[in-house]
Amino acid sequence: MRINDDLSKPVIVHAAKQDWVPSPAAGVDRRMLFRVGGEVARATSIVRYAPGSAFPRHTHSGGEEILVLEGVFQDEHGDYPAGSYFRNPPGTSHIPAAKEGCTIFVRLWQFRNGDQTQIVLQPGEGQQATPRPGASAATILFDDGREEVRLEDWRAGETVTVANTRGLEFFVLSGGLTIRGEMLEPLSWGRLPAGTGLTATVGPDRARIWLKDAPLLHPDALQMAE
Repeated sequence: MRINDDLSKPVIVHAAKQDWVPSPAAGVDRRMLFRVGGEVARATSIVRYAPGSAFPRHTHSGGEEILVLEGVFQDEHGDYPAGSYFRNPPGTSHIPAAKEGCTIFVRLWQFRNGDQTQIVLQPGEGQQATPRPGASAATILFDDGREEVRLEDWRAGETVTVANTRGLEFFVLSGGLTIRGEMLEPLSWGRLPAGTGLTATVGPDRARIWLKDAPLLHPDALQMAE
């Protein structure tokens, strides 16, 4: 399966308008944003857990990066309410579940070879940064010099510009934006190749944005088995 796999082209997906696709686990559905591969895939998705659903224990051979969007995501290590962010590096394993149901944003098989940094942040945790023009707050969730992940709050009615020298991925968590005449609502996801900057006009409500400043696929990204 190949979905939005041409990394040389800008892409925007209005995920809230997509249908949910069942996963192999009962009660767990997905909206696929980027995917290369079958059930084991290099992928970016929105995943919804029905109350009481769970995935069997599995190992993330290619690493896993998650932002909890709604509800409480759980595994045997703890509970992660909406706003939690974590990175499970290659080789880690767990039993993901949601007693009351939840929705997460997840990226799989996009870690670099040798990247073993594990992070677990509860809502509100992270390093506060100086907001860019048009933003009211910025929180760095992860920065190792090769990629930076942050949450930003953008003021209503402002036009915000984000430079893009390495590659840029963004996800609208709340509020709305207009980019080149296209309106983006919550759960809209976009990806821009290096050199294509992001200029967005915020709607009448404040917008919260997840941003990843990094190569769209690291040159030394872990390889999946054929």
